[in-house]
Amino acid sequence: MPLRVEPGNPEYANTFRDALAAADRPLAGMWVCSGSPLIAELCAGSGLDWLLVDAEHSPNGLESILAQLQAVNGYPVEVLVRPPVNDTVLIKQYLDLGVQNLLVPMVNSVQEAEAAVAATRYPPHGVRGVGSALARASRWNRVPGYLARASETVSVTVQIESTAAVEAVKEILAVDGVDGIFLGPSDLAASMGVLGQQEHPKVRAAVEHCLAAAKTAGKPAGVNAFNPATARSYLAAGAAFVLVGADVAILARGSEALAAAFTKPSDGETPASY
Repeated sequence: MPLRVEPGNPEYANTFRDALAAADRPLAGMWVCSGSPLIAELCAGSGLDWLLVDAEHSPNGLESILAQLQAVNGYPVEVLVRPPVNDTVLIKQYLDLGVQNLLVPMVNSVQEAEAAVAATRYPPHGVRGVGSALARASRWNRVPGYLARASETVSVTVQIESTAAVEAVKEILAVDGVDGIFLGPSDLAASMGVLGQQEHPKVRAAVEHCLAAAKTAGKPAGVNAFNPATARSYLAAGAAFVLVGADVAILARGSEALAAAFTKPSDGETPASY
């Protein structure tokens, strides 16, 4: 019997947009940057609400993204994928792989937001190339009426991470098809002349300004915040979703802690034996 993947199935949230709308609390997630399907699956079973598979600053290509989508399939977690650039061809390829939730980086204007949305829509509403018979997204044409309903299966979140984007945030939020925004304090700090100072008061003020704008627009806003106190502060300010860690960062800090505990004796102690 052919597999049926039905948009609008009340038994599960089809997109991150749907998950946010159905949630009675903010959704907590983490970055998945290793490129490993095994690590992605491990994180998918953690109990977190969502994962971000990153291809902007991580070693992820089409094949590894596909493998990670397959690895986490069936786990109760939402998966967003971030392409390296707001590019129509890349977005087409991601969607055909079966990516349903996009986080588009460096969206600085209404025009760039409109381009991101258009890349996810078939003509006449957009410019997505038609290849559903070849694509996992439609389960190789096993999804009834996929072409007519494809936009129901896709959510678009755009990243606000520059002073230009902050200045245009109200207009970006008003773009039809932009389902939410995500604040990137690291690049925002760089854009504001305080590189590496994500906690700088003017960076935090810009983030909170965008959170307030999203609330007024009736759209969800999220933010990257590895510092627990900062994450809780942004949640109190209205963030609907947060990224609070990353697979590679957890491994780096955890392995460093092991090294500090077992290879660096202090006060005359010798390293623990294994």
